[in-house]
Amino acid sequence: MIDTLYVEEQLLQHPRVAALRSRFPRARLIECGRYGEILNRKAQNFRLQKQRPALLLARKHERRVLPAPAGYSIGGGHNYYFSHMLNCVYDCRYCFLQGMYRSAHYVLFVNYEDFASDLAAVCARHPGQPVYFFSGYDCDSLALEPVSGFCEYFLPQFAALDNAWLELRTKSTQVRHLLERAPLPRVVVAFSFTPLEIAAAVEHKTPALERRIEAMRKLQAAGWPLGLRFDPLIHADGYQNMYRELFAMLAGQLRWDQLHSVSCGVFRMPQNYFHNTQRLYPREPLFATASLRHGENMVAYQPELAQEMMDFCQAELSQYVAADRLFTCRY
Repeated sequence: MIDTLYVEEQLLQHPRVAALRSRFPRARLIECGRYGEILNRKAQNFRLQKQRPALLLARKHERRVLPAPAGYSIGGGHNYYFSHMLNCVYDCRYCFLQGMYRSAHYVLFVNYEDFASDLAAVCARHPGQPVYFFSGYDCDSLALEPVSGFCEYFLPQFAALDNAWLELRTKSTQVRHLLERAPLPRVVVAFSFTPLEIAAAVEHKTPALERRIEAMRKLQAAGWPLGLRFDPLIHADGYQNMYRELFAMLAGQLRWDQLHSVSCGVFRMPQNYFHNTQRLYPREPLFATASLRHGENMVAYQPELAQEMMDFCQAELSQYVAADRLFTCRY
């Protein structure tokens, strides 16, 4: 899977680096000063790299835990995000990451202990109050778990923080490590979905919807708190029937009364990321539709259409989930 490893020179003897070099013994090893030299290098071909991404092993020196954007919440008053990885194994056309970075290579920050220290410090600033952390903002939380060991390290850290909540947002079916341990009541495994017809057009390399549902069923049976994420909502002719059928399918296979949360939000992307992505895929219908409005800082659906989609989907979802567990993402 990985045939090239970039490693920051100062990390060549790091235990996690050594373990990954053993895992990929045939991978070409290239030393670098800082990962940004590779990730931000000019004249890279993102689309070509996406076919065979390299793995960059790096140290995150600062800004490890950041306040979440306003409106990014599942009920908590204190919301933060952190990224142990940059970039994603999947290839979804609506994803802002492809417009954010010049390179499609994966970056894995191996200094987990520094992240854990920062997470504990944030919790200490809010004693006795729940603090929500989101780990799937710049990557998929679980897709590279066999490589990263992210959950293996961080779940015990969160279990030891009595006011910390963690959302693992994913499209992955890599849930074996979760099933091998006791569930944690403040760790929410949140799965993202779009209707089958839309997923076939804009979600590439993602596991089939049926496999994701099966992963959720296993986790739910084991006692893990689960979430459903319909974000972004994607407009298409007949979207009402597509989303109605998706919600009904999920309602028929999952115990919605046991879900921690359900959230939805319409497609939106920062203006500069949108233009970068559009240059990568100039014939992508998702970006050419007249229903998009180019604002000063954000590209999103026209306000009337966005409100129509939110109203419809929330009305449909309210048939299955209580209002206090249904959230809107508007950041």
